[in-house]
Amino acid sequence: MKPVNESENMEKEEDSEVKSLAEFLMTHHSEQLHSIVVSPDPKLHYPLYIDFTDLLNENSRLAHLVLAQPTVYLLLFDRAAFWAHKIVIKGLKFGEKGVEKKFIHVRINVCGSPLECPETFPSIGRVRVKHRGILLTLKGTLIRSGAIKMYEGERMYQCRKCKHVFPVHPELESRNSITLPSFCPSQRSKSCEGTRFDSVEESVIRHDYQEIKIQESTQVLGVGVIPRSIPVILMDDLVDIVKTGDDIIVTGILTAKWSPDLKDVRSNLDPVLIANYVRRTNELKADIDIPNDVIMKFKQFWSDFNDTPLKGRNAILRGLCPQIFGLFTVKLAVALTLIGGVQHVDASGSKIRGESHLLLVGDPGTGKSQFLKFAAKLSNRSVITTGLGSTSAGLTVTAVKDGGEWMLEAGALVLADGGLCCIDEFDSMREHDRATIHEAMEQQTISVAKAGLVTTLSTRTIVFGATNPKGQYDPDQSLSVNTALSGPLLSRFDIVLVLLDTKNPEWDAVVSSHILNEGESNKGDHDEDLGNIWTFSMLRRYIHFVKGYFRPVLTKEAEKVISSYYQLQRRSATYNAARTTVRMLESLIRLAQAHARLMFRNEVTRIDAIMAILCIESSMTTSAIVDSAGNSLHSNFTENPDEEYAKQEGLILEKLRSFDEYSDVNIIEGLSR
Repeated sequence: MKPVNESENMEKEEDSEVKSLAEFLMTHHSEQLHSIVVSPDPKLHYPLYIDFTDLLNENSRLAHLVLAQPTVYLLLFDRAAFWAHKIVIKGLKFGEKGVEKKFIHVRINVCGSPLECPETFPSIGRVRVKHRGILLTLKGTLIRSGAIKMYEGERMYQCRKCKHVFPVHPELESRNSITLPSFCPSQRSKSCEGTRFDSVEESVIRHDYQEIKIQESTQVLGVGVIPRSIPVILMDDLVDIVKTGDDIIVTGILTAKWSPDLKDVRSNLDPVLIANYVRRTNELKADIDIPNDVIMKFKQFWSDFNDTPLKGRNAILRGLCPQIFGLFTVKLAVALTLIGGVQHVDASGSKIRGESHLLLVGDPGTGKSQFLKFAAKLSNRSVITTGLGSTSAGLTVTAVKDGGEWMLEAGALVLADGGLCCIDEFDSMREHDRATIHEAMEQQTISVAKAGLVTTLSTRTIVFGATNPKGQYDPDQSLSVNTALSGPLLSRFDIVLVLLDTKNPEWDAVVSSHILNEGESNKGDHDEDLGNIWTFSMLRRYIHFVKGYFRPVLTKEAEKVISSYYQLQRRSATYNAARTTVRMLESLIRLAQAHARLMFRNEVTRIDAIMAILCIESSMTTSAIVDSAGNSLHSNFTENPDEEYAKQEGLILEKLRSFDEYSDVNIIEGLSR
């Protein structure tokens, strides 16, 4: 037991620190304090957000103490906030009504401060014992979220001998159990040494409590590295502010808790982070630095190709998966899928997705997996998996039991929210994934009702699938029969391309010639020099820039072309109700908008509408408008794409000329506005 003088000195020192912290809060966060004071409910837990940089600039000594001893100084900060808010109440203007609050928690944001260094901001896989007890910040993806529970944070006890009242806090290390002191902790001149205590009635302070688990992002890991995870404890106002699949930054205190007692098994300490501050970074996850000089390069590129825009477009497409020769149709489809269209929300709040979905069906060795991997690298946020999935959650979501508690575990589609989900062996999906992936692809949500957990998760994800046909592909059979995928599921894909390794002597000669002459370069070709700017990093920046900068709208000319084509499909002998519905119109509009973005424009012209039609035609086994849809595997880049397009445009417009009334233009306008 400490001497009385030492105890009094410690209390005075704490009061001095509390006063310094309260002065800092009143100087820099008076508005937050005022809003807390005028809030009507005194029982809620109120957060008070501060930036570590401000504290460091104001009082570097206290800032370093908060960093080194957060367990002590975060409690002092909360006391300081409570004291400061009482002062604000006294200083309210006439007519303003303030209510004294019971719980105010200071939340410290370290982002943008000197604490963003490897020692205090490590990756989850590099968390070690040396990080215990300091203010630690971790970044990861929320993969599991537990139920919200009630947690006993403090209980008052009274000594039977001297009647001294003291608080007792649960021990996290022993799984939140309460251990009473061996003797009375009173600080009187004559020690009490009492050993029997009674609980004070109505003295229990309870908190909301939730356990989550975060996993480090696979985007920052090397090949072959297993992503690590760590449990995080959220309390009070932090509970339920993030959901499964979110990217988050958590600042807190690293501690440990005993693993469950098992017979003849050594009990270990499991690391856990007690959160002080949580921030969703979903809106920041797509950030890519695009300097002004790079944007000027984009503009100069299109200025150089002003007279031959499709030649410029093809120069960009050549940068997609350059190790694969040809496959123009596939590369165009991949580019349009990654860029996507514009999401539309009507007056009733119904949403029409802007993300496009692509499925490659082809024989082994046709490059499907290479396209998947290249697309995953191009996307700022991506998950690549197989149809069976890498975890029990598979593609969607599942409920798992962890430590006697049911928790939701996110699958690939949820983890890829806001990015790209590449699914190889698409036909090998689990049964529960087949039932829920329809909603995930079209409504971009997953509704969960498992083990008493009822919620809806977001899946604003581009789905890029690849699968082999079942046995030998039979052109006389439908795509559904050849792939063993249901018609409704196939209709969710905007483009379905079939890559068949058929015998084609002319194509084989071109490919072999290209491979043999791969080392030769055409130094004198000006167009090749212009196309050489499309390195991987430039292509990635370009896709990100056009997605964020352009929101193309349909011109009347484009609306007429799309409307006529839709009517032609409806009246065609090859009419297929599963494909030629309003969903097909939505796909056409998305693809046309994506092509306009690819062409660096803010409006959808007739060229974009016709290119969208050609993409849709390429994904049909029987074409209604182009006589030679052909095998996408044998599609190659033409020397003069603008001249080739002019011929195709004339053919298409000739066949659409019989539909001049455009009776469905209103449908187009409703979907595109």
